[in-house]
This record gives sequence, structure tokens and C-alpha cells, in this order.
Amino acid sequence: MMNSYSHSFPVVLLVEDEPLVRMAAADDLQDAGFHVLEAANADVALAVLESRSDDVQVLFTDIDMPGSMNGLDLAENVQQRWPHISLLISSAYHRPSPETLPDDGRFVPKPYCSDDVVQQIRDLVTSH
Repeated sequence: MMNSYSHSFPVVLLVEDEPLVRMAAADDLQDAGFHVLEAANADVALAVLESRSDDVQVLFTDIDMPGSMNGLDLAENVQQRWPHISLLISSAYHRPSPETLPDDGRFVPKPYCSDDVVQQIRDLVTSH
């Protein structure tokens, strides 16, 4: 069933360690017409990408997460290994400068408005 979505709906990999935030963001993105894959940390996200990176179009990740790497490190890793995936990075505690974001990466501060996130992801999908 997962692959049936991949051809008609843009696929977003959502990486967020807070379950309620992840659930709400996933619901908002699904309501906007995206197929959402969820991961609680960078390690899970990398495992997802290793199994199906070809159809993921956008990585939407929080910066602060438990595990082997934070969201900025994850975004750098994804950019190097899967350059076709667009990057949207979020945090309530950090405001990374453009120099610390991966090339073509975008940042949205928390708390974010779901409409803003949806628009950012739509822009990333259409510009890539």
C-alpha cells in the first residue's frame, strides 16, 4: 500500500522525536495531500531512506533529537547521500544561520503554522 501513494502524492519523510508533534504534523501534511513517512530520530530516518530513498522528495526534520545525530547532521548526511531530497529543518530552540544550513535547505521556526510548513514543502517539491 505504501508504494501506491508514491506515484500520485509527494512523499515527505517527517523526523520528530515528540510523538504528539509528529502526529499533528503528519496529519496536517496528509490533509494537504502528501504521503508521510514518520521517524522518531535520525537513525530511523536513515533506515527508511536506505530502503526507499527513490520516492522521498522532502526531509522535514527537527534539530533536537535523541540518537546518534541531530537534525542538522541528518540533513547534511541526506544531502550528501541523496541529493535529490529537499530539506526543511525546524527547531524551537535553535535559529541556524544560512551558513549552517545545508545547501538549499530551508528553516522554519517552532511553533510553526501548518499552512506555512505545507507551503514550504510544496515550494520545495515544485522547485526540485
